[in-house]
Amino acid sequence: MSQQLALELQLRASARFSSYVAGPNAELLRQVQSLAQGEGESFVLCWGASGSGKTHLLQACCHAATEHGHTVAYLSLKDVDTMPPGILEGWEQFELVCLDDMEQIAGRPDWEEAVFHLYNRVREQGGRLLVSAARAPAQLGVELADLQSRLSWGVVYPIHALDDTQRCKAMQLRARQKGCDLPDETAAYLLRRLPRELPVLFDTLDRLDEASLEAQRKLTVPFVKSVLENSP
Repeated sequence: MSQQLALELQLRASARFSSYVAGPNAELLRQVQSLAQGEGESFVLCWGASGSGKTHLLQACCHAATEHGHTVAYLSLKDVDTMPPGILEGWEQFELVCLDDMEQIAGRPDWEEAVFHLYNRVREQGGRLLVSAARAPAQLGVELADLQSRLSWGVVYPIHALDDTQRCKAMQLRARQKGCDLPDETAAYLLRRLPRELPVLFDTLDRLDEASLEAQRKLTVPFVKSVLENSP
């Protein structure tokens, strides 16, 4: 399997800068866009709670970087239990390396060591590194002091939660990309009815889109209410 195909299989097609509502995270978005173009800072770390959009941002950066002709590697560290740390050997050959969910390797000496050495090799080769984590570097619980310091060397951004108006905008943007219309009153109803985490809202919107296509109905509040009430 080619490296390009392997990368594409890991990335969601919908994870693009054009579908990311930055809200209070506009400066972070600009930094990551510059990273994708091979410009700006060489190391960026963003951190935030689950559902804050970290994975979307990293995968959007990968898509954009490949479109600019750069070689890219992406890895979610949620899968460390099924992978040897040696998988990172040779990754300094890529112009951009994106490591998602850094908190997953905290307290795992073999993985902490592997990421530390990868960081140094990428730096020596003049590459770029984009990392996400659930918490700020000082709160990650990384035990390898050298890695702990490296994680704070670059530009570090917290990801701030969107407000309800921005969440509605994000849902409406996703709906437009799927070819349907989400009226303001329906978006507001979903925010009242569902948890406010964007992954939950997006998953629900995807189900509603399928239901509307099947029933040939628009996403009105009565239709959405009936679908949600009859969902398992």
